[in-house]
Amino acid sequence: MENNIVKALIKKGIKIPTPESVYVSEDVNPDRISNENVIIYGGCKIIGDNCLIMRNSQIGYEAPVTLENTLVGENTTLNGGFFKGAVFAGNNSFGSGAHVREGTILEEEANAAHTVGLKQTLLFPFVTLGSLINFCDCFMAGGTSRKNHSEVGSSFVHFNYTPHQDKATPSMLGDVHHGVMLKSDPIFLGGQGGLVGPVRIGYGCITAAGSIIRKSELKNNRLLLGGSLKDASIPKQFYGYKNVAHIFNNNIYYIAGLIALKSWYKYIRPLFIYDDFSQELIKGMQNNLDCCIEERRHRLKIFCKKLNLSKKSAFENIMDKFKRTDEIFKIECENNHLNKEGETFVQMIEKRIDPVEKKYIPVIQSLESDEREKGSQWLFHIEQRMIEKLII
Repeated sequence: MENNIVKALIKKGIKIPTPESVYVSEDVNPDRISNENVIIYGGCKIIGDNCLIMRNSQIGYEAPVTLENTLVGENTTLNGGFFKGAVFAGNNSFGSGAHVREGTILEEEANAAHTVGLKQTLLFPFVTLGSLINFCDCFMAGGTSRKNHSEVGSSFVHFNYTPHQDKATPSMLGDVHHGVMLKSDPIFLGGQGGLVGPVRIGYGCITAAGSIIRKSELKNNRLLLGGSLKDASIPKQFYGYKNVAHIFNNNIYYIAGLIALKSWYKYIRPLFIYDDFSQELIKGMQNNLDCCIEERRHRLKIFCKKLNLSKKSAFENIMDKFKRTDEIFKIECENNHLNKEGETFVQMIEKRIDPVEKKYIPVIQSLESDEREKGSQWLFHIEQRMIEKLII
């Protein structure tokens, strides 16, 4: 049976070496796939009206790719695997065996090797993931270039599902207000290791290979070592949560950081739109970030409901705080207005943008230290408005 969309793409100029083996669903819009040096290799499936493929991108070079409602920025190579509801901002590469799902954003020049699983994951520019990694429900920043980047070693796991069957476990490696400036020390998570979420790790930190990290480290430039637990057998406690403040607070920091990033995506990122494709890409980043915020609020709500089942008086303070979290987060998301502090920083960025070549990374890297500080303070104050009201 002929696929009319495949024929339309070939006629438009997209390179499809073996068209008889490629499936493109009827709801895919050919106008959202660039005809400038885009190659779709054999065995690939392109599904969904939200799919976007920008120029100089290759899909399925090593193995077939299923691309469902995923946005692929310029100069991106997806070598093999499954991608659904993800956004690649450009100059990304991803090895075969991928399993990438909703709420994932890889900003410019973030990369992954083979057999990597991501969901609700945000990687800032230059972050690199090795092979055989499960890194769902994480935010990671750090690094100043492709040569000086944050990295996750091979065979690393972010443990994001608890014995109590909840996922109020997001881990933040770095932070938003410094991370967006692309001047922070890189973070290195050693291979065959893991993080037990939720934790927060400071810039410049290194976890030794084979370590399982269970505690946050907010100091920068530390070497972290985590050993295995001692052998033991003790009675199981249903809903016997430990370190509840640690879990609750880390969720608050994470969500507050994402809401601050929402301002960056709303007021800074659109300054770099240069055509219809880039406009759709920025819109996709904004939508995925909203998806991430909603997911984290939902997971925190489930966690707090389970605390309520335990009926311990020690949790009453958290339950009182939780009653305010959803309202406060909702207000901050909806009233995402630009204040004087933000206006000043936006004007700084506007003056540095070349109207012909609107390149995001070079402009951000060109900021002077005092300008970066002003931008960081703008986002930091957005975070703090929520954190001061909710943290316990």
